[in-house]
Amino acid sequence: MDDMCISAATIEEVIADGQSRLNEYQLQVLAFLQEWFSDCATLRVQTSGSTGLPKQMEVEKDRMMASAMATCDFLRLTSSCQALLCLPMQYIAGKMMVVRALVAGFRLLTVPPCGHPLAGLEEKPDFAAMVPLQVYNSLQVNEEAEKLRSLPVLIIGGGAIDVSLEQTLKCFPNQVWSTYGMTETLSHIALRRLNGGADSSWYVPMKGVKVSLYEGALRIYAPAVYPGVLQTNDLAEMNDRGEFRILGRRDNVINSGGIKIQIEEVEDALRPCMPVPFLVTSVPHPVLGEEMVVLVKDDGSFNIVDLIERQCQSALPVYWRPKRVLFVEELPFTETGKPQRARARELALNKAGHLKYRKE
Repeated sequence: MDDMCISAATIEEVIADGQSRLNEYQLQVLAFLQEWFSDCATLRVQTSGSTGLPKQMEVEKDRMMASAMATCDFLRLTSSCQALLCLPMQYIAGKMMVVRALVAGFRLLTVPPCGHPLAGLEEKPDFAAMVPLQVYNSLQVNEEAEKLRSLPVLIIGGGAIDVSLEQTLKCFPNQVWSTYGMTETLSHIALRRLNGGADSSWYVPMKGVKVSLYEGALRIYAPAVYPGVLQTNDLAEMNDRGEFRILGRRDNVINSGGIKIQIEEVEDALRPCMPVPFLVTSVPHPVLGEEMVVLVKDDGSFNIVDLIERQCQSALPVYWRPKRVLFVEELPFTETGKPQRARARELALNKAGHLKYRKE
């Protein structure tokens, strides 16, 4: 950073001059740059809140640069690249896109975070990072879908990619990757290819990253981006090449009558046949301990409980079948598209509290 002519004071002048010309998102990017070029060696980042309340973390800028360089090397991003920035700046994903641009010297096209980041975009980016919902939405509009297909490099993170979306992406002509990482690892530490004949269900750790399993959960050693060993709650399996795939989270296991059920596995099995968006969660049960339920957004259009129950019966083993369908005003997701599991349980408890339990 020392040899760069940009300074916090320079950016402060740009912000002052551009207040009337720049949109709120562009001002957020400049505010991050102002913090980046300050004398402080660290800055604060916020977790997404997918497993509980969002929390603040202090991270080292040098480690963020190491993460950015690893990504640029892996994907062969150079100064000739033009990248699309369409992720929230309060989270690590948005910040790291800016740091990658600084490290590699490429240009950023900024689009305020939304469900359709390619809509109305006239310039053609070479590289973009999106969450699954943005990719899904873009595929629903022909013009946006063509722009998505023409992206030379697309990385998708921030949430699970469902089977149907992955099947659609398999036929894309250019590079499409699913990423694995978290705020603590300063974005991704592993990627898996989704298309091009090299598609795989296994994540490949990036250079300098080693992973192992402890009691079935992934353990990460990535000294360039995280000090020490990071023990995750992500249940995984590994192959003999050191690659891994994620099975679900250890804290997303429902114990119903002694049967342990992984929430993500149930959602994956149901997703291709469910007629509406949904989340699986649980509520306390006086006999079973926990009772699995499905949360569905209530749009007031028609009664779909019977249809959902039929789909559950056809797609799931008997012990995996949710015992209730509960309607909520909104399904709880973070800004980056991850299910807010704690909030989902809270909503289910509020909805199910007045209902009588079924006899098993």
